[in-house]
Amino acid sequence: MALLRNAGATEKWRRGAVLLHQGETADRAILLIDGMVKVVSESVGGYTSLLAFRGPGELVGELACIDGGVRSASVIALQDGHGTAVAGSRFTALLRAHGDLGLAVLRSISTRLRHADDQREALGALPAAARVARLLVELAERYGTAVPSWAPSARSVRITQQELAGAVGTSRESVVRTLRELQSVELVATRRGAIVVLDPAGLATWQPERT
Repeated sequence: MALLRNAGATEKWRRGAVLLHQGETADRAILLIDGMVKVVSESVGGYTSLLAFRGPGELVGELACIDGGVRSASVIALQDGHGTAVAGSRFTALLRAHGDLGLAVLRSISTRLRHADDQREALGALPAAARVARLLVELAERYGTAVPSWAPSARSVRITQQELAGAVGTSRESVVRTLRELQSVELVATRRGAIVVLDPAGLATWQPERT
């Protein structure tokens, strides 16, 4: 992605900032350099769905640049961060001119589609508690910050309980119950605005008591 970093302008944001707005015409794609964001979609009825998380090294906003449509979701910062914003016309020109870059973007999109399929399958096949645990392991591995003062393999993830609930399709109350159960077996700990996965390997094999 070095081509993209050299083709755009640095853009900085604070936690809570909306980087890209649902429904707007695509004007740029953003390569995330630092900080985690969430991708959300709001329905006509006002219900907001949390679709995905993205972090350093990942692109946001590229699909609308490629197909020329309006944005289907908004991107909101979960942390202070920065990235490289590449104008839409420049982005597509780079894809045409550099096959390796185009293939890398295609592979990224393919991986996301497979991940979305896995999430839909899990929604119907796994209980809410198992979905919470599975997502926490994924977030810790991909975006977590090491906190060895808590435990040797501990990783902190900046996510609220409400955001976690939205991501796995359950209620905040269900997430609270699951976190209490995980805390009781010392797999996670909570702190303001974050969840610390104390033992990622243990959490990956954990089975909830309830179904």
